Amino acid sequence: MRRADQEIGSAECGFTLLEVIFAISILTIGILAVATMQLSSIRGNDFARSVTEVSTWAGDQLEKLLALPYNDASLNDSDGDGAAGLNDATAATADYGPVTQGKYTVFWNVAVDHVASNTKTITVIVTWTDRGVQRSVSMQHIRAGVI
Repeated sequence: MRRADQEIGSAECGFTLLEVIFAISILTIGILAVATMQLSSIRGNDFARSVTEVSTWAGDQLEKLLALPYNDASLNDSDGDGAAGLNDATAATADYGPVTQGKYTVFWNVAVDHVASNTKTITVIVTWTDRGVQRSVSMQHIRAGVI
C-alpha cells in the first residue's frame, strides 16, 4: 500500500514558473495604472490650487479697487480703448498693472460708461504660467457712480 504523500500526480504540482511570471506581469500592469492615475490626480490638484489662489488674488484686487472713490485715477480708462480693452491682459494693453505677486501677474482694465452712463466696468485679470502654458482668470464688476 502506498502512502498518500508518495503519490505525486500532475494535479498536485505547484505553480509553474510561467504562471508566476504571468501573475507578476498582471500585477505590475495594475500597479503602473494606479501610479499613472495618482500622477494625474496630483497634477489636477496642483492646477486646482493655482486657480483657487489666482481667484483669491483677483478678488482681493477687485475689492481694493472698489474701495477707492469713484473718481480715483486707478478707475479711469487710461488708454481710452473702452470696452474693447476690458479683456486685454498684457502690460502693453492693460490700463493698469502689472502687479506681480509670486508667480502671478495682476492687471486691470476700466471702461467708462460702457453698460450705462455714470458706470465703470472694471475687469481684473490674473495671469500665470502652468507647465509652459499661459493661463488666466478674470473677474468683472460694474460700479455705478453716486447720483
